[in-house]
Amino acid sequence: MFIDSTEELAQNKLLLLYIIDKSEIPLTNGEITEFVLENNYMNYFLVQQFLSELTRSKFIEYSRKEEKERYTILKKGKLTLDYFIHRIPIKIKNDIDKKIEMKKEELKRKTQIIGDYFKKNKNEYVVNLKLVEKDSTLFSLCINVVSSKQAKMICDNWKSNPDKIYQEILNTLIK
Repeated sequence: MFIDSTEELAQNKLLLLYIIDKSEIPLTNGEITEFVLENNYMNYFLVQQFLSELTRSKFIEYSRKEEKERYTILKKGKLTLDYFIHRIPIKIKNDIDKKIEMKKEELKRKTQIIGDYFKKNKNEYVVNLKLVEKDSTLFSLCINVVSSKQAKMICDNWKSNPDKIYQEILNTLIK
C-alpha cells in the first residue's frame, strides 16, 4: 500500500520496536506517533498500521493503566529486535538514542517540579510546592489558601514558571 519493499516494511516495524524498547517506559500511541512524525521516520497511517500488526503478532502489548493506554515490548519483540537490529541504520539508531535521552531528561525535569494541594477543611486548602534536583529537595513551601481555585492557580503558576518564582522568593529572603 504505502511501502515500496518488504525490506522497508521490516525496517519500519523494527524501528517501532526499537523506539518502544529504548524508551524503557511504556509509551502511549500519541507519544510514539508524535516521536515518529517529528522525526519523519514514516507517516501517520503506517505508524498506526504497524503498531496494530505488531500488537496482533504479539511483538508488543497494548495495555491500559492509570487511564492511559500504553505499548510495551514483549519477549518475542525483544528477541526479534536483538536478532535483526543490524537492519536499522546506525545513524537512525544514534539519532533515536539521542532524542529519547532528551525526552527522558525533559520528563525527568517535569517530575521534579511538584505542585499539588489538598483540602484541609471547609474553607482551607494546603498547597505544597517543591523543586527537586537529583533526589535532593532544593525548595519546599506549604501555604494555606481559602479556595481550590487559588490552590489550583498557585500550582499551575508554579509548574509553568518554577525557576522565576524560586528565584524571586530566594531574592526576597536574601534581601
